[in-house]
Amino acid sequence: MPTPLLRRFVISVAALVVLVGASGCSSVKPWERGTLADPLMNRDRDPLGLALAEHMYFSREATSGGQGVGGGGCGCN
Repeated sequence: MPTPLLRRFVISVAALVVLVGASGCSSVKPWERGTLADPLMNRDRDPLGLALAEHMYFSREATSGGQGVGGGGCGCN
């Protein structure tokens, strides 16, 4: 049989976990959607810079980056 102190501790830790987990849930307000739709929030707003970054990544890491481009780690595709 657990002691009342242990039971109280377990309940408080469980309540803390639930509160922390619930604090991450949020929704976007209608007036905030304009900020999220800003072109600066778009990942591929600079296609040339994105292509260069992906090329450098797969040249160094010997991976294709999921773009269907093959090659070794030497950069000689």
